[in-house]
Amino acid sequence: MTLIDQYKAQAPVEDLCRWTRLAKSHYYYKPTQGVKGIRPSTHTPRQDGTLVPNEQVGEEIKTILSGEFVCYGYHKVTHELRHRGYVINPKKVYRLMDQQNLLLGRFIHTQGKRQWVKHRKIVVSKPLEYLCLDIKYIWIEGERRHYYLLTVLDVYTRKVMGWILQRSIRKMDVIRLLRRLDLEHGLKGVTVRNDNGSQFIANLVRSYLRSAEANQEFTHVATPEENAYIEAYHSILEMEVCRRFEFSSIYEARITITAYVDFYNNRRLHSGIHYKTPQGMWNEYFTALSSDKPQTAQVSEDLSRVTATADTGLVLDMDVDTANFTDRRINEKEVKPEEINQTDLNLFEKSVQLIGG
Repeated sequence: MTLIDQYKAQAPVEDLCRWTRLAKSHYYYKPTQGVKGIRPSTHTPRQDGTLVPNEQVGEEIKTILSGEFVCYGYHKVTHELRHRGYVINPKKVYRLMDQQNLLLGRFIHTQGKRQWVKHRKIVVSKPLEYLCLDIKYIWIEGERRHYYLLTVLDVYTRKVMGWILQRSIRKMDVIRLLRRLDLEHGLKGVTVRNDNGSQFIANLVRSYLRSAEANQEFTHVATPEENAYIEAYHSILEMEVCRRFEFSSIYEARITITAYVDFYNNRRLHSGIHYKTPQGMWNEYFTALSSDKPQTAQVSEDLSRVTATADTGLVLDMDVDTANFTDRRINEKEVKPEEINQTDLNLFEKSVQLIGG
Protein backbone atom coordinates (compact mmCIF):
# COMPACT_ATOMS: atom_id res chain seq x y z
CA MET A 1 0.00 0.00 0.00
CA THR A 2 2.91 2.39 0.69
CA LEU A 3 4.37 1.44 -2.66
CA ILE A 4 1.17 2.49 -4.42
CA ASP A 5 1.15 5.82 -2.59
CA GLN A 6 4.73 6.37 -3.69
CA TYR A 7 4.08 5.84 -7.42
CA LYS A 8 0.42 6.84 -7.84
CA ALA A 9 1.47 10.22 -9.27
CA GLN A 10 3.30 8.42 -12.09
CA ALA A 11 0.74 5.64 -12.88
CA PRO A 12 -2.96 5.02 -12.35
CA VAL A 13 -3.91 3.42 -9.05
CA GLU A 14 -5.77 0.65 -10.90
CA ASP A 15 -2.61 -0.40 -12.72
CA LEU A 16 -0.52 -0.19 -9.57
CA CYS A 17 -3.00 -2.41 -7.72
CA ARG A 18 -2.95 -4.93 -10.55
CA TRP A 19 0.86 -4.96 -10.66
CA THR A 20 1.12 -5.40 -6.90
CA ARG A 21 -1.78 -7.91 -6.83
CA LEU A 22 -3.67 -5.82 -4.31
CA ALA A 23 -7.43 -5.44 -4.56
CA LYS A 24 -8.59 -1.88 -5.08
CA SER A 25 -11.09 -2.30 -2.26
CA HIS A 26 -8.21 -3.01 0.14
CA TYR A 27 -6.41 0.11 -0.97
CA TYR A 28 -9.40 2.43 -0.68
CA TYR A 29 -10.70 0.93 2.58
CA LYS A 30 -10.58 3.38 5.46
CA PRO A 31 -11.25 1.90 8.91
CA THR A 32 -13.86 3.75 10.92
CA GLN A 33 -13.45 4.61 14.56
CA GLY A 34 -15.98 3.84 17.28
CA VAL A 35 -18.94 1.46 17.37
CA LYS A 36 -20.26 0.23 14.04
CA GLY A 37 -23.81 0.90 12.96
CA ILE A 38 -26.15 3.84 13.23
CA ARG A 39 -25.37 6.25 16.01
CA PRO A 40 -27.81 6.06 18.92
CA SER A 41 -30.42 8.79 19.05
CA THR A 42 -30.00 11.66 21.48
CA HIS A 43 -33.70 12.46 21.90
CA THR A 44 -36.89 10.51 22.52
CA PRO A 45 -40.22 11.50 20.92
CA ARG A 46 -43.45 11.91 22.84
CA GLN A 47 -46.95 11.18 21.60
CA ASP A 48 -47.61 14.92 21.15
CA GLY A 49 -44.68 15.16 18.71
CA THR A 50 -42.18 16.89 21.01
CA LEU A 51 -38.64 15.60 21.50
CA VAL A 52 -37.16 15.02 24.94
CA PRO A 53 -33.39 14.65 25.54
CA ASN A 54 -32.33 11.19 26.63
CA GLU A 55 -30.88 12.66 29.82
CA GLN A 56 -34.37 13.76 30.81
CA VAL A 57 -35.74 10.32 29.99
CA GLY A 58 -33.07 8.83 32.24
CA GLU A 59 -34.26 11.07 35.09
CA GLU A 60 -37.81 9.93 34.38
CA ILE A 61 -36.68 6.31 34.70
CA LYS A 62 -35.04 7.09 38.05
CA THR A 63 -38.31 8.63 39.21
CA ILE A 64 -40.20 5.49 38.23
CA LEU A 65 -37.74 3.25 40.09
CA SER A 66 -37.67 5.45 43.17
CA GLY A 67 -41.03 4.13 44.37
CA GLU A 68 -40.97 2.34 47.71
CA PHE A 69 -41.88 -1.10 46.37
CA VAL A 70 -40.97 -0.67 42.70
CA CYS A 71 -38.59 -3.32 41.40
CA TYR A 72 -39.02 -3.11 37.65
CA GLY A 73 -36.95 -4.54 34.82
CA TYR A 74 -36.57 -2.71 31.54
CA HIS A 75 -39.73 -4.25 30.02
CA LYS A 76 -41.98 -2.87 32.75
CA VAL A 77 -40.15 0.45 32.68
CA THR A 78 -40.83 0.62 28.93
CA HIS A 79 -44.57 0.19 29.46
CA GLU A 80 -44.55 2.74 32.26
CA LEU A 81 -42.83 5.28 30.01
CA ARG A 82 -45.39 4.61 27.30
CA HIS A 83 -48.18 5.25 29.81
CA ARG A 84 -46.50 8.60 30.48
CA GLY A 85 -46.63 9.55 26.81
CA TYR A 86 -43.22 8.48 25.49
CA VAL A 87 -42.75 6.67 22.16
CA ILE A 88 -39.91 4.31 23.05
CA ASN A 89 -38.91 0.68 22.53
CA PRO A 90 -37.45 -1.79 25.06
CA LYS A 91 -33.98 -1.78 23.45
CA LYS A 92 -33.57 1.92 24.02
CA VAL A 93 -34.84 1.65 27.60
CA TYR A 94 -32.35 -1.16 28.18
CA ARG A 95 -29.51 1.03 26.85
CA LEU A 96 -30.51 4.02 28.97
CA MET A 97 -30.86 1.90 32.11
CA ASP A 98 -27.57 0.14 31.38
CA GLN A 99 -25.75 3.46 31.09
CA GLN A 100 -26.94 4.46 34.55
CA ASN A 101 -26.59 1.01 36.20
CA LEU A 102 -30.33 0.72 36.75
CA LEU A 103 -30.80 -2.78 35.37
CA LEU A 104 -31.86 -5.56 37.68
CA GLY A 105 -29.01 -8.02 38.24
CA ARG A 106 -29.93 -11.47 36.95
CA PHE A 107 -27.23 -13.83 38.09
CA ILE A 108 -27.53 -17.53 38.81
CA HIS A 109 -25.32 -18.46 41.73
CA THR A 110 -24.54 -22.19 41.69
CA GLN A 111 -22.80 -24.24 44.31
CA GLY A 112 -19.88 -26.51 43.57
CA LYS A 113 -17.88 -26.95 40.39
CA ARG A 114 -19.49 -28.22 37.23
CA GLN A 115 -18.28 -31.43 35.64
CA TRP A 116 -17.34 -30.41 32.10
CA VAL A 117 -17.37 -32.65 29.06
CA LYS A 118 -14.02 -34.43 28.68
CA HIS A 119 -14.60 -36.16 25.35
CA ARG A 120 -16.65 -34.63 22.56
CA LYS A 121 -17.67 -38.01 21.11
CA ILE A 122 -19.71 -40.20 23.41
CA VAL A 123 -18.77 -43.88 23.50
CA VAL A 124 -21.60 -46.09 24.75
CA SER A 125 -22.14 -49.82 25.00
CA LYS A 126 -25.72 -50.09 26.26
CA PRO A 127 -28.98 -48.17 26.65
CA LEU A 128 -29.45 -45.84 29.60
CA GLU A 129 -25.71 -45.23 29.81
CA TYR A 130 -25.84 -41.69 28.39
CA LEU A 131 -28.83 -39.34 28.14
CA CYS A 132 -28.74 -35.99 26.34
CA LEU A 133 -31.01 -33.03 27.13
CA ASP A 134 -31.67 -29.87 25.17
CA ILE A 135 -34.36 -27.25 24.51
CA LYS A 136 -35.66 -26.18 21.09
CA TYR A 137 -37.98 -23.37 19.98
CA ILE A 138 -41.25 -24.40 18.33
CA TRP A 139 -43.15 -21.68 16.46
CA ILE A 140 -46.94 -21.71 16.92
CA GLU A 141 -48.36 -19.71 14.02
CA GLY A 142 -51.89 -19.49 15.45
CA GLU A 143 -50.60 -17.85 18.63
CA ARG A 144 -47.77 -15.91 16.97
CA ARG A 145 -45.19 -16.97 19.51
CA HIS A 146 -42.56 -19.58 20.32
CA TYR A 147 -42.97 -22.46 22.73
CA TYR A 148 -40.15 -24.47 24.29
CA LEU A 149 -39.58 -28.16 23.62
CA LEU A 150 -37.42 -30.11 26.10
CA THR A 151 -36.30 -33.52 24.84
CA VAL A 152 -34.37 -36.36 26.50
CA LEU A 153 -32.57 -38.74 24.12
CA ASP A 154 -30.83 -42.05 24.81
CA VAL A 155 -27.48 -42.01 22.98
CA TYR A 156 -27.09 -45.76 22.39
CA THR A 157 -30.49 -46.34 20.78
CA ARG A 158 -31.30 -42.72 19.73
CA LYS A 159 -34.66 -43.28 21.39
CA VAL A 160 -36.66 -40.29 22.63
CA MET A 161 -37.13 -41.11 26.30
CA GLY A 162 -39.34 -38.14 27.14
CA TRP A 163 -40.32 -34.62 26.10
CA ILE A 164 -42.44 -31.66 27.18
CA LEU A 165 -43.72 -28.65 25.20
CA GLN A 166 -44.63 -25.56 27.24
CA ARG A 167 -44.62 -21.77 27.25
CA SER A 168 -41.50 -21.89 29.39
CA ILE A 169 -39.17 -24.56 30.77
CA ARG A 170 -38.13 -24.04 34.37
CA LYS A 171 -36.01 -26.08 36.72
CA MET A 172 -39.02 -27.85 38.27
CA ASP A 173 -40.14 -28.95 34.80
CA VAL A 174 -36.73 -30.52 34.24
CA ILE A 175 -36.89 -32.25 37.62
CA ARG A 176 -40.39 -33.61 36.94
CA LEU A 177 -39.28 -35.08 33.62
CA LEU A 178 -36.16 -36.62 35.17
CA ARG A 179 -38.20 -38.02 38.06
CA ARG A 180 -40.55 -39.71 35.60
CA LEU A 181 -37.59 -41.30 33.82
CA ASP A 182 -36.14 -42.41 37.15
CA LEU A 183 -39.39 -44.14 38.08
CA GLU A 184 -39.70 -45.85 34.71
CA HIS A 185 -36.09 -46.87 34.04
CA GLY A 186 -33.87 -45.78 36.95
CA LEU A 187 -31.19 -43.10 36.65
CA LYS A 188 -28.60 -44.67 38.94
CA GLY A 189 -25.26 -44.68 37.16
CA VAL A 190 -26.62 -42.83 34.11
CA THR A 191 -24.64 -39.86 32.74
CA VAL A 192 -26.77 -36.87 31.76
CA ARG A 193 -25.21 -34.41 29.30
CA ASN A 194 -26.65 -30.91 28.80
CA ASP A 195 -25.60 -27.37 27.98
CA ASN A 196 -25.35 -24.45 30.41
CA GLY A 197 -28.96 -23.31 30.27
CA SER A 198 -30.34 -21.81 33.47
CA GLN A 199 -32.70 -24.77 33.83
CA PHE A 200 -29.83 -27.26 33.85
CA ILE A 201 -27.31 -25.47 36.07
CA ALA A 202 -29.92 -24.76 38.76
CA ASN A 203 -28.93 -26.10 42.17
CA LEU A 204 -32.18 -28.05 42.56
CA VAL A 205 -31.64 -29.93 39.29
CA ARG A 206 -28.04 -30.76 40.15
CA SER A 207 -29.07 -31.81 43.65
CA TYR A 208 -31.81 -34.09 42.32
CA LEU A 209 -29.43 -35.85 39.93
CA ARG A 210 -26.97 -36.38 42.78
CA SER A 211 -29.73 -37.87 44.93
CA ALA A 212 -30.66 -40.19 42.04
CA GLU A 213 -26.96 -41.23 41.86
CA ALA A 214 -26.73 -39.97 38.27
CA ASN A 215 -23.78 -38.11 36.78
CA GLN A 216 -24.28 -34.72 35.16
CA GLU A 217 -21.82 -33.15 32.75
CA PHE A 218 -21.94 -29.79 30.99
CA THR A 219 -20.84 -28.89 27.48
CA HIS A 220 -18.45 -26.00 27.09
CA VAL A 221 -19.85 -22.61 26.18
CA ALA A 222 -20.69 -22.12 22.47
CA THR A 223 -19.89 -25.74 21.56
CA PRO A 224 -23.18 -27.40 20.49
CA GLU A 225 -21.14 -30.10 18.75
CA GLU A 226 -20.44 -31.59 22.20
CA ASN A 227 -24.15 -32.37 22.44
CA ALA A 228 -24.41 -33.51 18.82
CA TYR A 229 -26.91 -36.36 19.28
CA ILE A 230 -29.75 -34.26 20.65
CA GLU A 231 -28.86 -31.43 18.27
CA ALA A 232 -29.15 -33.88 15.37
CA TYR A 233 -32.56 -35.05 16.57
CA HIS A 234 -33.84 -31.48 16.85
CA SER A 235 -32.52 -30.83 13.33
CA ILE A 236 -34.48 -33.84 12.08
CA LEU A 237 -37.57 -32.61 13.91
CA GLU A 238 -37.17 -29.17 12.35
CA MET A 239 -36.88 -30.62 8.84
CA GLU A 240 -39.56 -33.31 9.05
CA VAL A 241 -42.14 -31.58 11.25
CA CYS A 242 -41.67 -27.87 11.91
CA ARG A 243 -41.08 -26.93 8.25
CA ARG A 244 -43.93 -29.09 6.97
CA PHE A 245 -46.68 -28.27 9.46
CA GLU A 246 -48.16 -24.95 10.54
CA PHE A 247 -49.58 -25.20 14.05
CA SER A 248 -52.70 -23.23 14.87
CA SER A 249 -52.45 -23.91 18.62
CA ILE A 250 -50.28 -25.51 21.25
CA TYR A 251 -52.70 -28.46 21.41
CA GLU A 252 -52.28 -29.18 17.71
CA ALA A 253 -48.50 -28.98 18.11
CA ARG A 254 -48.55 -31.48 20.98
CA ILE A 255 -50.72 -33.91 19.04
CA THR A 256 -48.43 -33.68 16.00
CA ILE A 257 -45.24 -34.08 18.01
CA THR A 258 -46.72 -37.03 19.92
CA ALA A 259 -47.49 -38.78 16.64
CA TYR A 260 -44.04 -37.95 15.27
CA VAL A 261 -42.18 -39.24 18.34
CA ASP A 262 -44.11 -42.51 18.02
CA PHE A 263 -43.12 -42.71 14.33
CA TYR A 264 -39.49 -41.76 15.10
CA ASN A 265 -39.08 -44.35 17.87
CA ASN A 266 -40.93 -47.25 16.27
CA ARG A 267 -40.88 -46.91 12.48
CA ARG A 268 -38.26 -44.44 11.25
CA LEU A 269 -34.98 -46.03 10.14
CA HIS A 270 -31.96 -44.30 11.65
CA SER A 271 -28.68 -44.35 9.74
CA GLY A 272 -26.67 -43.78 12.94
CA ILE A 273 -27.73 -47.17 14.30
CA HIS A 274 -27.30 -49.20 11.09
CA TYR A 275 -30.73 -48.37 9.67
CA LYS A 276 -32.67 -49.79 12.56
CA THR A 277 -35.43 -48.10 14.51
CA PRO A 278 -34.59 -46.75 17.98
CA GLN A 279 -37.16 -49.04 19.63
CA GLY A 280 -35.87 -51.98 17.58
CA MET A 281 -32.35 -51.22 18.80
CA TRP A 282 -33.67 -51.03 22.36
CA ASN A 283 -35.53 -54.36 22.09
CA GLU A 284 -32.58 -56.05 20.39
CA TYR A 285 -30.23 -55.19 23.24
CA PHE A 286 -32.49 -56.36 26.05
CA THR A 287 -33.56 -59.50 24.18
CA ALA A 288 -29.92 -60.45 23.66
CA LEU A 289 -29.17 -59.65 27.29
CA SER A 290 -31.88 -61.97 28.59
CA SER A 291 -30.92 -64.81 26.21
CA ASP A 292 -27.24 -64.66 27.14
CA LYS A 293 -27.99 -65.61 30.74
CA PRO A 294 -30.95 -68.01 30.83
CA GLN A 295 -32.57 -68.22 34.24
CA THR A 296 -33.23 -71.71 35.67
CA ALA A 297 -35.57 -72.42 38.53
CA GLN A 298 -33.73 -73.49 41.65
CA VAL A 299 -34.85 -74.62 45.04
CA SER A 300 -33.64 -72.27 47.72
CA GLU A 301 -30.92 -73.38 50.09
CA ASP A 302 -33.19 -73.08 53.11
CA LEU A 303 -35.81 -75.30 51.51
CA SER A 304 -33.19 -77.84 50.48
CA ARG A 305 -32.07 -78.37 54.05
CA VAL A 306 -35.15 -79.96 55.55
CA THR A 307 -34.08 -81.74 58.72
CA ALA A 308 -35.59 -84.55 60.69
CA THR A 309 -36.95 -82.04 63.19
CA ALA A 310 -39.42 -80.82 60.55
CA ASP A 311 -41.25 -84.11 61.08
CA THR A 312 -42.15 -84.43 57.44
CA GLY A 313 -40.69 -87.84 56.98
CA LEU A 314 -39.21 -86.54 53.71
CA VAL A 315 -35.78 -85.54 52.47
CA LEU A 316 -34.57 -83.51 49.46
CA ASP A 317 -32.01 -84.77 47.01
CA MET A 318 -29.23 -82.17 47.42
CA ASP A 319 -27.50 -83.21 44.18
CA VAL A 320 -30.33 -82.31 41.83
CA ASP A 321 -32.30 -79.90 44.05
CA THR A 322 -35.45 -81.97 43.63
CA ALA A 323 -37.66 -83.40 46.27
CA ASN A 324 -37.10 -87.11 46.91
CA PHE A 325 -40.46 -88.07 48.27
CA THR A 326 -39.29 -91.32 49.85
CA ASP A 327 -40.23 -92.17 53.36
CA ARG A 328 -37.09 -92.01 55.48
CA ARG A 329 -38.18 -95.07 57.39
CA ILE A 330 -38.14 -97.09 54.14
CA ASN A 331 -34.54 -96.04 53.42
CA GLU A 332 -33.56 -96.90 56.95
CA LYS A 333 -35.29 -100.30 56.52
CA GLU A 334 -37.54 -99.84 59.54
CA VAL A 335 -40.54 -101.10 57.54
CA LYS A 336 -41.14 -102.58 54.14
CA PRO A 337 -42.72 -100.56 51.34
CA GLU A 338 -45.82 -102.75 51.22
CA GLU A 339 -46.38 -102.09 54.93
CA ILE A 340 -47.08 -98.35 54.47
CA ASN A 341 -50.57 -97.73 55.86
CA GLN A 342 -53.09 -94.96 55.28
CA THR A 343 -51.59 -92.87 58.09
CA ASP A 344 -48.30 -92.77 56.24
CA LEU A 345 -50.02 -91.64 53.05
CA ASN A 346 -51.81 -88.86 54.92
CA LEU A 347 -48.49 -87.79 56.39
CA PHE A 348 -47.03 -87.73 52.86
CA GLU A 349 -49.82 -85.50 51.52
CA LYS A 350 -49.48 -83.15 54.46
CA SER A 351 -45.75 -82.88 53.84
CA VAL A 352 -46.27 -82.05 50.16
CA GLN A 353 -48.55 -79.19 51.16
CA LEU A 354 -46.04 -77.87 53.68
CA ILE A 355 -43.26 -77.55 51.15
CA GLY A 356 -45.44 -76.05 48.45
CA GLY A 357 -46.05 -79.19 46.40
